[in-house]
Amino acid sequence: MQVPAPFEYERATSVDQAIGLLERLGSSARLVAGGHSLLPMMKLRLANFDYLIDINPLHAELGYIRFAGDEVRIGALTRHRELLESDELAAAFPIFRDAERVIADPIVRNRGTLGGSLCQADPSEDLSAVCTTLDASCVIRGPGGSERVVTMEEFHVGPYETAVGDDEMLTEIRLPLRPGGGSAYEKVERRAGDWAVVSAGAAVWLAADGTIADARVGLAAVGPNTTGIREVSAALRGREPAEELYEQAGAIAARSCDPATDQRGSADYKRHLADELTRRTLRAAVARARS
Repeated sequence: MQVPAPFEYERATSVDQAIGLLERLGSSARLVAGGHSLLPMMKLRLANFDYLIDINPLHAELGYIRFAGDEVRIGALTRHRELLESDELAAAFPIFRDAERVIADPIVRNRGTLGGSLCQADPSEDLSAVCTTLDASCVIRGPGGSERVVTMEEFHVGPYETAVGDDEMLTEIRLPLRPGGGSAYEKVERRAGDWAVVSAGAAVWLAADGTIADARVGLAAVGPNTTGIREVSAALRGREPAEELYEQAGAIAARSCDPATDQRGSADYKRHLADELTRRTLRAAVARARS
């Protein structure tokens, strides 16, 4: 029977109170929202904390999707189900609905949150690739109401490690709205709701003449630092969308990743998937941008 080590439970009633608890308790405390990643790790004794601070009561404060001028703001406690069901979000960024449809199962989607997924910083996690592909930024709040905004590249320091300090909390994700955009996400998994064998997301913004003004591709489950591949972006900018260009981007993606051979497949198979899924998502993103 898998049982976590003993811990104390605190229930936050506001963001400032949660941060105050983190400031007082330090690295011995951890926030818990959906808990679908943290609690299994605690049961296996891979993570041990003296205190868990339940922030589910803060959903009314941090569970939202708001369109504000030239950006979309999403609260860190917005649940997967809310992301999946938002027609406005799907119209602006179809990649979100693509990804949410293949994340886990309804039980997880009803409780899991965007902020929890990003803070887990698992290299196989879907929404990290989605947010990096969309050039998102993260709002981190600290003691005294202080806030700082970091890019996704700055937010993810490494596998299972983020820029959020022991006395800080991720509160919001911001996505820039740009004209002429389209996005898509594809995932290969062994069974429905499983972790990805490989997944890929692409976002494309077309100029008035039909050329690619900007593009971003992100991969998951093929090693660290693949949620945003700058070489792909550089190769696509200013070019006319075409199959030859997608092939070039796929080849770059395949050689930019560092997958491991495991029970989900060989490294060569995963590189092949990185190539193929990059092509597919770019093709779909361009089609959506044109429509």
